[in-house]
Amino acid sequence: MDKRYFTSESVTEGHPDKVCDQIADAILDDIIAGDSSARVAVEVCATTGMVMVFGEVSTEQHYSDIPAIVRGVIKDIGYNDSSLGFDYKTCAVISSIDEQSADIALGVDDATDSDGEDEFDKIGAGDQGMMFGYACDETEELMPLPITLAHALTSRLTEVRKSGELEWLRPDGKAQVTVEYIDGVPERVDTVVVSCQHAEYIDLETIESEIIERVIKKAIPSEYLDDDTKIYVNPTGRFVIGGPMGDSGVTGRKIIVDTYGGFCPHGGGAFSGKDPTKVDRSASYMARYICKNLVASGICRKAELQVAYAIGMAHPVSIYVNTFGTGIVDDETVAKVVEEVFDLRPKAIIKNLELNNPIYRATSNYGHFGRSGFSWERTDKVEEIKHAVANME
Repeated sequence: MDKRYFTSESVTEGHPDKVCDQIADAILDDIIAGDSSARVAVEVCATTGMVMVFGEVSTEQHYSDIPAIVRGVIKDIGYNDSSLGFDYKTCAVISSIDEQSADIALGVDDATDSDGEDEFDKIGAGDQGMMFGYACDETEELMPLPITLAHALTSRLTEVRKSGELEWLRPDGKAQVTVEYIDGVPERVDTVVVSCQHAEYIDLETIESEIIERVIKKAIPSEYLDDDTKIYVNPTGRFVIGGPMGDSGVTGRKIIVDTYGGFCPHGGGAFSGKDPTKVDRSASYMARYICKNLVASGICRKAELQVAYAIGMAHPVSIYVNTFGTGIVDDETVAKVVEEVFDLRPKAIIKNLELNNPIYRATSNYGHFGRSGFSWERTDKVEEIKHAVANME
């Protein structure tokens, strides 16, 4: 019997890094809604009483009221009083936006490996890099169980706060889940850690009991919890100072929370604030789409995909597939199936996944993957995959 433990974490929408991600994606959505061909690479940082927005935007069709967007996001999250150390009404908003580099635009707007005949060859990747996708059959969402449960916890923290069920909760919070695997199968939850910002008047004993009953037991299915499950709530004993006052926030600092909780490698690129010509984002979504369809088709139980690009080139420079020995055919065959069924050129990805739409703020909390409503979570290529595999056997 092979027993192993794996841990993943998630954060709430009031976490300072997630505040920045949401602002960046809200700005991106506003610009794309007005100009679907705009180039956007927006970064955000936040600290006590201040938000700074900086980066590159190229558009001739739309003006974004950045201070209004920033304040609107902060208000939606729940930082609406100076006693929280961060207040949408009084925080300073500083912006420094330039245009996209003309040197980068050269390759994006006219791919260097294009023959000029295929429309999908005309857009090159906005940067070099390697992107990863992953899927497995551990959950209905075809995601790893630890990150799925961690997101369920942080989502539940926000739900009970905003509904008023736990009126002493404040926006910042984190959760961590350790799952025990036996022979590669998730069997039980070994450890749960929840840290939640709270009002000063509430005592730790009440926080512990309420979080266990109203959050943990609601978010984690009972079959995964047992008498040996260890639960830690606010291990330091106090979490009154939180959000950007407690710790500065920066866009893109929660890339493992955003993806697979550490189950899958990451190329290093962040998502939020980037338009879909940036393959850091669009190719990662495509890689998830491919892996989910591979697993849903039944040709493997796990799938990891790496795709790499050179800046200014439409076609990827490499494709790597790993099914961890769970495939009904070898990985080389699976890679050939991927190349046959899926078009990995940036413009094709943008079109097929409908990425030139203001969809991005909704992605910036509780993971970009494993949630319904996003095009890259569809499993509409299953039959094509089965057909392609049959033709190769």
